[in-house]
Amino acid sequence: MKFTPSQIPAVVIIEPHVHEDNRGFLMETWRDDGFAAAGIEATFVQDVHSRSARGTVRGLHYQIEQSQGKLIRVIRGEAFDVAVDIRRSSPTFGQWVGVHLSENNRKLIWVPPGFAHGFMITSASADLEYRMTDYHAPQHGRTIRWDDPEIGIDWPAQEGVEALMSIADEGGVLLKDAEVYA
Repeated sequence: MKFTPSQIPAVVIIEPHVHEDNRGFLMETWRDDGFAAAGIEATFVQDVHSRSARGTVRGLHYQIEQSQGKLIRVIRGEAFDVAVDIRRSSPTFGQWVGVHLSENNRKLIWVPPGFAHGFMITSASADLEYRMTDYHAPQHGRTIRWDDPEIGIDWPAQEGVEALMSIADEGGVLLKDAEVYA
């Protein structure tokens, strides 16, 4: 696998080696020793599969306790995936990283604990699969607005497509008002 630190080095883009022929393909999406050698040491406790329609925005989500590291990939369709550093003591606090994930490019993104995570679906629909280092704990869940101007995420323009989101995501707070990590 190829591990490429993003402009926020804790967030890593992973490109698996794909073995492909006329029958299809085979690729590893997790290998403990390979990830550890790249500086990513994680124990996963929960896998989630999400399907969403074009224009769906999920996030920016995080848990203020039981912070989760997430390894995300798209298994069908395309999505723009985003991680925002919400560690107040970090030199990259409030900065974001975005990457296009798709069934065709087969990239993964590692979003470590201490980051808010979100994505926007850019194909007719998409299935995302993510592995998490801690359990979903709704009582600790928080949401920062996906369109917070202070963060300034450059979401992909989709002509004629309005963002679809949950009521909880619509009620997200601005980063300046959010409960964040020390």
